[in-house]
Amino acid sequence: MGVVTTKAIVFSAIKYGDTSLIVKCFTQEEGIKSYLIKGVLKTKKGRLKAAYFQPLTQLQLTANHNSRGTLNSIKEAHVIHPYENIPMDIVKQTIVLFLSEILSGIIQEEEKNMALYEYIETALIWLDTHTTIANFHLLFLLNLSRFLGFYPDISNKDAGGFNLLEGSFTSLSYEKLTLTGSELMLFKKLLGINFDGIHTISFNKNERQVILKIIIRYFELHLEGFKKPKSLDVLETVFS
Repeated sequence: MGVVTTKAIVFSAIKYGDTSLIVKCFTQEEGIKSYLIKGVLKTKKGRLKAAYFQPLTQLQLTANHNSRGTLNSIKEAHVIHPYENIPMDIVKQTIVLFLSEILSGIIQEEEKNMALYEYIETALIWLDTHTTIANFHLLFLLNLSRFLGFYPDISNKDAGGFNLLEGSFTSLSYEKLTLTGSELMLFKKLLGINFDGIHTISFNKNERQVILKIIIRYFELHLEGFKKPKSLDVLETVFS
């Protein structure tokens, strides 16, 4: 495979031994890659710093990519979109931890996906630079489903129910896994909105928790092996 230069978004970093990290990144050129970064927790003099590998940091990497299934190594890295507000804002930090856990769990492909990469990259810059962000994670996840192949089919949007399993609106509102009533109204508020329209959506904390549970259930039904994120409780605490 050889040496590759690529943009990358850090999904996770796990301590390995006393001084090293195993870092999982979503690279622009080759999808998911994992790297062993030796000694990075021990020295402050090296070219690679532990601070580069915080969740959802955006990097430019020069790396050695091996054959599949083995850990790769990073020769050089630098931060290309230094966040100005995320590190200082506990709510934004919590959102980032939550989304990094979800992304790390669901994106596994070792292949290029430019549209998905650009979506995540742009969304994170938006989060860093805006203040109306209480519903950001809801919209991020729902719009992420478009890139994963199960965005809700809105062709029959005026029907009285939404079937989570089918991913489409239905008049058979008595079926299992069908949203109706107030849950349906909350869900519909998010459909067709991009981040710049997020200020038009208002949820109170209870509604936000309801809609998040709906979206997580939707992901569970459409992604095999999807696990409810451990950071969900922290997120709910921050927004309570």
